[in-house]
Amino acid sequence: MNSQELKKLKMPVKPGVYFFYKRKSIIYIGKATTLRDRVKSYFSRDLVNTRGMLLVDMVNLADTIKWQETDSVLEALILEAELIKKYQPKYNTKEKDNKSFNYVCITKEKLPKVLVIRGRNLKKENYKKAFGPFTNGSQLKEAMKIIRRIFPFFDNDSQKRQNHEFYKQLSLVPEENYKNNLKNLILFFQGKKKKIIVNFKKEMLAYAKKRQFELANDVKKRIFALEHINDVALIKNEFIDASQKQANLSRFTPKGPYTDPNFPVSAALRIEAYDIAHMGGKNMVGVMTVMENNEVQKGEYKKFIIRTQSDANDTGALEEVLARRLLHSEWGMPSLIVLDGSTAQMNVGKRVLDRYQIKIPIVGVVKDEKHNPKAIIGDANIIKEYKREILLANSEAHRFAITFHKQKRNKNFLK
Repeated sequence: MNSQELKKLKMPVKPGVYFFYKRKSIIYIGKATTLRDRVKSYFSRDLVNTRGMLLVDMVNLADTIKWQETDSVLEALILEAELIKKYQPKYNTKEKDNKSFNYVCITKEKLPKVLVIRGRNLKKENYKKAFGPFTNGSQLKEAMKIIRRIFPFFDNDSQKRQNHEFYKQLSLVPEENYKNNLKNLILFFQGKKKKIIVNFKKEMLAYAKKRQFELANDVKKRIFALEHINDVALIKNEFIDASQKQANLSRFTPKGPYTDPNFPVSAALRIEAYDIAHMGGKNMVGVMTVMENNEVQKGEYKKFIIRTQSDANDTGALEEVLARRLLHSEWGMPSLIVLDGSTAQMNVGKRVLDRYQIKIPIVGVVKDEKHNPKAIIGDANIIKEYKREILLANSEAHRFAITFHKQKRNKNFLK
């Protein structure tokens, strides 16, 4: 199969699982944040350098590509493992010995635990259920964090962390309720999300009839979490065609020259995300993080100690950071700026760019009371096409800002 044949397939820009076939046999299965971009990467000229000769051989042999869409990257990760186990594709099993893969296992105890077990240590007779193999250990670790927020479960660390509020609450749950929770978790690993939602809705109505409205509301939140899975942490390491992405984004960028022609504009899709961190206005810092072609560029991260603000003025601090950043023409210019905040932060960003007569699109990530993303504001077309990249960039900026703030606070405490 070649790239011209691939274009005719019109693959969607959605998460899912893809299949390379040789005649009627599946020879390789993979998952994707965006099916179109991921599969397209297999036909790049540098495939041998990025993926190795084994997959070059696989692509040359394949004559058909099919796919299955999912609602989230998390579900694509789980579906990939289920299908690799079912079909045992030649080029998946060649990549690595199954003994080095990970499995999610549920124990046979009175209050079962959910554990991640390496294939070499897996003895299936010791477990009620085992799901896998999962080929990427770090992604599975992040996935289990997301799953645990929807289906709370015990693991081997539970006893060590009994003082944690999560475990304190979990220990009060009746045994039967906990087992029902695990039944739903098993259904999730079996790809039966719709059935879980039906179960949750029955549970919510039962609580409501008993006038147990707080419990009914808790179940309602779990339904929402399941229907809107926040899997930002999993959206990494996908191959994206840089020139196409940059060409797409340029459609939304206002026309007009930069005041300073010394600003080099990157040919790649470059996203810069900004965040401010402090505690009551003390030890206030700002950061800039960078993503190019959906990969973080930690070598280009920047830290700013806020000099102009003496109180908890986030917008004033953001204005200082953006103004100082734009003095550095040698850093190049981003394709898109992502700000942590709402209309106030957006207005600051636009004001600073207008001051320098620089035209770059800006979006803002609005957070809820727990500082989780609840909305993105800005150009609707940009948000629709780059939502995942925006959320990942914002998440990385927030993490980096908090880390820098804590370092500064601890340093000042020791003085």
